[in-house]
Amino acid sequence: MRLAALFLLLSSVVSAHAQEQDYLVYVLSESADKIALVRFGADGARVIRQIDTGDMPVDIDGPHGIVVSPDRQFYYVTIAHGRPFGSVWKYATKDDSLVAKTNLGYFPATLDISPDGAFLFVVNFNLHGDMVPSSVSVVSTQTMTEVARLTTCTMPHGSRLNSSGTKQYSACMMDNMLVEIDTRSLKVTRQFTLSKTDSGMKHTGAGHGMDPPKPGDNSCSPTWAEPAVDGASVYVACNNSSEIVEVNTRDWTVVRRIAARAGVYNLDITHDGQRLISTNKRDQSVSIYELKSGKELARLPTKRKVLHGVVVTPDDRYAFVTVEGIGSEPGTVEVIDLAALKTVATVDVGPTAAGIDFYKTEPRKKP
Repeated sequence: MRLAALFLLLSSVVSAHAQEQDYLVYVLSESADKIALVRFGADGARVIRQIDTGDMPVDIDGPHGIVVSPDRQFYYVTIAHGRPFGSVWKYATKDDSLVAKTNLGYFPATLDISPDGAFLFVVNFNLHGDMVPSSVSVVSTQTMTEVARLTTCTMPHGSRLNSSGTKQYSACMMDNMLVEIDTRSLKVTRQFTLSKTDSGMKHTGAGHGMDPPKPGDNSCSPTWAEPAVDGASVYVACNNSSEIVEVNTRDWTVVRRIAARAGVYNLDITHDGQRLISTNKRDQSVSIYELKSGKELARLPTKRKVLHGVVVTPDDRYAFVTVEGIGSEPGTVEVIDLAALKTVATVDVGPTAAGIDFYKTEPRKKP
């Protein structure tokens, strides 16, 4: 009884502390060329400001990926569509002003930033033309110049660095591979085939992870690579086979395959390394797993269809999820309480809500 009482007391303290501060996240709307700043706190979630991005007024530029710098002074947005190349744009968080931008490859998508904030690693997804190997662009954030472009695989996605910043991982949707880059030598060091068997079947990629697998297709079609907190493993979302594959980074072998929901798409791990959160693109849900056992602790349905991104707050209290929506529907940001294992707030943003990243916490602001 004393332990139970202590647990309840600690839970109430954590909850009270969470209510005293607001959480701010940046969100992209791919079909509206918008960047929104969302605030969540005791009074719910709301958009506090929104800006336009892109430079093609008669067409959709398609902002896709976003990352906030470690010092919280800047954020970087990939603009997927261009003529023909995409780009990455640097913004100042103090006023959302554009600082600089640079051209990259075809359809730059997910990106991550080194722990010192000096370099971006951007996957060039390449939806144009034939299915050919694409690349990862390395960009200096100080000069906003592309310092390297490393050929990796066909349709790379899900760029993430380990916590020490020594390795970058991405997944190849069309080649069913996990790829590792050494960030010091800027060379591809290892590749890993993820499918249980090589079915020999290829996807068109047109559905961005929405197409269900065809009969007899056992391929992975990975869409995300998320390193463990200690860097010992990488968790890969197999969108086609609906499983999460854990790969040991030392032995470069499969540790286990965790059964996931239909169309598992993006992943994030709590900072204590205890839980993994996945967005399930075809299942219209979010799953929360206990990493040690691989057990699904909760599966939460979402307000709209077509799941996309997820980010966990630094205190591991909440997960923010983007839902694209369909057609003319707005996109949605959903907030999940990771202690209560339930959705506690939703707010609409522009259509096709995509990339999302945590910005900062602030003392609670009353409406």
